[in-house]
Amino acid sequence: MTDIRRIGIAARYSDLVIHDGTAYFSGYVPETTLGLSVSEQTRDILGQIEQSLVEIGSDKSKLLQATIWLADIAFYDEMNTVWDTWVAPGQAPARACVEARLANPDYQLEIQVIAAL
Repeated sequence: MTDIRRIGIAARYSDLVIHDGTAYFSGYVPETTLGLSVSEQTRDILGQIEQSLVEIGSDKSKLLQATIWLADIAFYDEMNTVWDTWVAPGQAPARACVEARLANPDYQLEIQVIAAL
């Protein structure tokens, strides 16, 4: 039987699921930067992701995949300016980035990641 560890369990989802040395994170949205620029919201989210990785004994060099949803694809370059300085050099995950209507109109983006432990 394979061990599955769930963290932050809610009625509809878990914040994080760990299985066979892989961590599957739910989407991260801005917590402290609502109403601020896409750059600020991106830094907020990436900081949350980095902290969560540390808490499970991983780090951004072990990111396997990232999915980014932008409220407006016009923000692509602004978001990438922050992303490119944050991602571990030579360790960029597989990534998709699309425009989508997000759950809260104050969110400019949401990011979900999968990482190795």
